[in-house]
Amino acid sequence: MSDLFDTPGKPQPEAPRPLADRLRPRALSEVIGQSHVLGPDGPLGAMLTANSLSSLILWGPPGVGKTTIARLLAHESDLAFVQISAIFTGVPDLRKVFETAKIRRQNGGKGTLLFVDEIHRFNKAQQDGFLPYMEDGTILLVGATTENPSFELNAALLSRAQVIILERLNLIDLELLAQRAEKDLNRQLPLNGDAREALIEMADGDGRALLNLIEQIAAWKLDKPLDRAQLSTRLMRRASKYDKSGEEHYNLISALHKSVRGSDPDAALYWFARMLEGGEDPRFLARRITRMAVEDIGLADPQAQAICLESWNTYERLGSPEGELALAQALVYLALAPKSNAVYTAYKAARAAARETGSEPPPLHIRNAPTKLMKEIGYGAGYAYDHDAEDSFSGQNYFPDAMKRPIYYNPPERGFERELKKRIDYFVKLRSKRNAT
Repeated sequence: MSDLFDTPGKPQPEAPRPLADRLRPRALSEVIGQSHVLGPDGPLGAMLTANSLSSLILWGPPGVGKTTIARLLAHESDLAFVQISAIFTGVPDLRKVFETAKIRRQNGGKGTLLFVDEIHRFNKAQQDGFLPYMEDGTILLVGATTENPSFELNAALLSRAQVIILERLNLIDLELLAQRAEKDLNRQLPLNGDAREALIEMADGDGRALLNLIEQIAAWKLDKPLDRAQLSTRLMRRASKYDKSGEEHYNLISALHKSVRGSDPDAALYWFARMLEGGEDPRFLARRITRMAVEDIGLADPQAQAICLESWNTYERLGSPEGELALAQALVYLALAPKSNAVYTAYKAARAAARETGSEPPPLHIRNAPTKLMKEIGYGAGYAYDHDAEDSFSGQNYFPDAMKRPIYYNPPERGFERELKKRIDYFVKLRSKRNAT
């Protein structure tokens, strides 16, 4: 009968370590990807060469090596590595970390690289607490964040640290990582070529996710390699990175809008699908699509706005997923419609002029004159009723008397606005004719 408890002093077998931990690089030269920052001409490579490492903010998606890089920077700079997470660390814990770093520096002259995971989770006061210890050299701060530092970190903290942007791993990087895993496992993954490509795609640029998937596959007892379909039934595809309230939301809606503006229906459909797959509310997309019609197409195609509103109404009646097809149809129509921001530009110019001219009154002849007194002082005097004029056009001035006549709306020779431009030119000629008589 085996003992219920381990015998004191008896050597115990080492617990198995996860594949991601076993493959953790031991030198910066072993890090896969991020050559744009780790190479000799990259910011981190240059810092290490000059032996002048400064505080850093490592910004990038999950699974690209932020923790690993921080640990290796400490090792190559001969600094003590201390790791904390903003999620689990409070003010008392921070005080202990700072005090320990101060003692370490005083006693042995050894500096401390403090790695703060999810640093954007700290509030403003907690972020401010790092500043004096960064300034006096007690710590060299390396913060890691998946969120845009411009939005999430204090300006004071950002001014004392260099932001290093880490990129999601590309397909070549992920394949190299898979080969490194196979070497550690001492066998090939039981996948055919198509299934292997599917596996790399499932990782979606996340090295840690890839290694976790590989670890699952390595545990399967298989008689022959799996194909793509068989792999897909055994593994769930990793959810795409998408935060409906964060930077990714704004990046993708920007890509969608610019694809429509650039008359690329395929790209527009792709970003539309990406946002839906990420869980975006179709009503938000319906609103934004309608905005595109108003802002980027305008009167070049007067039908565009109506089509967007109809597609929105169709979605409200059908719901998901059928109603999303109506939004997709509106999106393709917008992408292929003639583009014009002439009214949008004119509107902004008119608003600017309205602010600049302040309280300039309308000329007397177009003011309202509901009382006898107002008529006596000239309100409405000399107003020409356009329907009674030749061609139903009087050519009178409708701007303030002190204001030089501007031109805000200048339609391009595109779509329906080509016809509107003809009308404008026609009225310009009539106005010149009326004013000359």
